[in-house]
Amino acid sequence: MKPLVVLLHGLARGPSSMARLSAHLAVQGFDPWSHSYPSRRASLAEIAAELADAITHKAAGRPISAVTHSMGGVVARHLHDPRLTWHRIVMLAPPNQGSHLARTLADSSLFRWFYGPAGRELADASRWPLPPAPFAVIAGTRARSWSNPTSWTAGRRFSRDVPNDGTVAVAETRLDGMTDFAEIDATHTWIMNDARVHGLVVRYLRDGRF
Repeated sequence: MKPLVVLLHGLARGPSSMARLSAHLAVQGFDPWSHSYPSRRASLAEIAAELADAITHKAAGRPISAVTHSMGGVVARHLHDPRLTWHRIVMLAPPNQGSHLARTLADSSLFRWFYGPAGRELADASRWPLPPAPFAVIAGTRARSWSNPTSWTAGRRFSRDVPNDGTVAVAETRLDGMTDFAEIDATHTWIMNDARVHGLVVRYLRDGRF
């Protein structure tokens, strides 16, 4: 029986954002599954509780791996549910140290309204648990791109000497305990569609290394 590979999208995104990666994983022999969650309407703890129920039902006792994008990685860190048998996790552009942009925009009523409770929580990572399985991180380094509108708006709040993907700084993606780390010339918004990322994800899911 194939392990289940759960794909967790980022804040204010949906399962369709992971469709290209999902198709690649299926071709490579994996059983990928994208499940939406209320990223703008619930807290991280509430999201994790809802997802744990859905994943438990879908996995039906199988081992579980995950590939996450942005806040999806933070959500995965909260999925310490005894019903889930974790194998490996690959995190794409996760704000593991909290988000500089969330901190700088935290007082904005528009930010708080649009991104909701979980978006506000991204400002402070001090109480987040470590991931529930061996994990690797892939960070993007393309700070400016016309296809990544955030890089020309909020992303300009990064200093020029801070490597970032237009939304998350490379340093913010790192986390003690990761078993591998890679940097890819990709934007935050579309890092999950990069062919190089696809190759790294497949290698880690199979071998536990990039």
